[in-house]
Amino acid sequence: MKFSANLGFLWTDRPLPDAIRAAKAAGFDAVECHWPYEVPVEAVRAALEETGLPMLGLNTRRGDTDAGENGLAALPGREVDARAAIDEAIAYAAAIGAACVHVMAGFAKGPEADAVFVENLSYACKAAHGHGITVLIEPLNHYDAPGYYLATTSHARAVIEAVGAPNLKLMFDCYHVQLMEGDLTNRLKGLLPIVGHIQFAGVPDRGAPDRGEVNYAHMFKVIDALGWTAPLGAEYKPGGPTEDTLGWFTLTR
Repeated sequence: MKFSANLGFLWTDRPLPDAIRAAKAAGFDAVECHWPYEVPVEAVRAALEETGLPMLGLNTRRGDTDAGENGLAALPGREVDARAAIDEAIAYAAAIGAACVHVMAGFAKGPEADAVFVENLSYACKAAHGHGITVLIEPLNHYDAPGYYLATTSHARAVIEAVGAPNLKLMFDCYHVQLMEGDLTNRLKGLLPIVGHIQFAGVPDRGAPDRGEVNYAHMFKVIDALGWTAPLGAEYKPGGPTEDTLGWFTLTR
């Protein structure tokens, strides 16, 4: 198995370029991040080139975080801001060679939000296509993100079908899916054709994956048997020095 360190949670005690170097030293095969926009592109690109690690993806900005926003793409009336965030994310991703952009939906519901999200994703997919970038959408659980537009994989599948773009895929985060839907093995098997990235964390506390209610030793074997070869995203909260939480690597042996 190959693994990607999500630097939105891991090694947050150091600047992003140094976190990339730490991930390499720890044995990760790739990295991903959340919102790298305050870090100069040149510094991130240099760290990626130095380590040889690919950057798998990054998120669009959440919007006005002081007002509690958590994404813009499904918010009626915020289309200009949503598309500016999409343009920014794609430009940054292209500059550092990132493979994916996660377009964050935000807190919204109803038919108008449905239409806005589809339109903004269509825009994102067209803009990303020329750079060879995949657009991702991710259901978030309603414990951590109550009211988030996208909460289930069935809803995400419907959105992907409505947009109909070949470079729009599902971010299958085992943590969120387990909390909302469960049945990870069968659900992943059924969704595999539309999955663009897989992430994981311990359930229910989002800690390291070697504790909690999900048997990741089993899940990693399932994922491997399905023929998945891309790095899996370790997106968990270490609760201390990241190096002290990497014992879960033994689950893959």
